[in-house]
Amino acid sequence: MMNETWNERFAEQQAPYIVEIDGELVIIQHVPARVNTETGERFFAPATVEKIQTMLRSRQAPSKVIQAPVFEFAA
Repeated sequence: MMNETWNERFAEQQAPYIVEIDGELVIIQHVPARVNTETGERFFAPATVEKIQTMLRSRQAPSKVIQAPVFEFAA
């Protein structure tokens, strides 16, 4: 068996948090995250996600609303 060593690097950045609620996409901008500098994968702290969930449950008005095209994936 071969042991692989991962040398991942992360940077503290602000990133969008995107979630689907009742068929609608909701985007929360400027969320603190650890971002993998090679892959762009984002990691959000549990406390941050809890704050986002509380914010979404409060049903506060969004700062803006956008439209986006939707495409079906054709395999």
